[in-house]
Amino acid sequence: MTNMKGKTLVITGATKGIGQAIAEKFAQNGVNIAFTYNSNAETAAVLAKGLEEKYGIKARAYPLNILETDEFKPLFEAIDADFDRVDFFVSNAMIYGRPVVGGYGKFMRLKPRGLNNIYTATVNAFVVGTQEAAKRMEKVGGGAVVTMSSTGNLIYIENYAGHGTNKAAVEAMSRYAAVELGEMNIRVNAVSGGPIDTDALKAFTNYEEVKAETIRRSAMNRMGSPNDIAGSVYFLCTDEASWITGQTIVVDGGTTFR
Repeated sequence: MTNMKGKTLVITGATKGIGQAIAEKFAQNGVNIAFTYNSNAETAAVLAKGLEEKYGIKARAYPLNILETDEFKPLFEAIDADFDRVDFFVSNAMIYGRPVVGGYGKFMRLKPRGLNNIYTATVNAFVVGTQEAAKRMEKVGGGAVVTMSSTGNLIYIENYAGHGTNKAAVEAMSRYAAVELGEMNIRVNAVSGGPIDTDALKAFTNYEEVKAETIRRSAMNRMGSPNDIAGSVYFLCTDEASWITGQTIVVDGGTTFR
């Protein structure tokens, strides 16, 4: 098994849901954690302290607005001051609520501003974050990048056109990144989750319908949990996945083929 102890993960958006589960999965395997939060500094500080006390690793939290991509460079400079290496980068943070107005809804009600915000948070954030991470990974001999995607780019989900099309875009971008970063011994993959029971999903106006339909479609007869995604992200960063790059791993409980 891969020895992950002493390596460093940078992950955007880790104070709850999938991001928190990913941070915990890496921490319990001895990986130091540098994670971002949007606005709740107190929650982030509690999480960092908890990870350190529970797993004996180093954890630090940094503010980041993923709609402001100029913030990524100073973010990584701050991480450099606290950590001596970067081995893994997970582009996880997403937006919902007011910033996606015009991007979340029926096709005829979509507006450029909302769509552009989703693109920035999904694709631009992945690109800029990976560029910064790759510079640091190259110095330690390589690493792994994972971007979060969604099966909403494969099957129809009501009101999800804006998110679904941008998840398709980030998957395509990750394949391009995989080819070009391979010479730096950096692997790049995507994890495409089916509907996962998180606060982000609960923000959907038709959450109960989505939940019921997911359970009906799932071969496992249940909703997905953040831990289901975290395990796959972790695997893709280990040596056991050393020849997997440019791929999208679907983690959906079998919901996309029923």
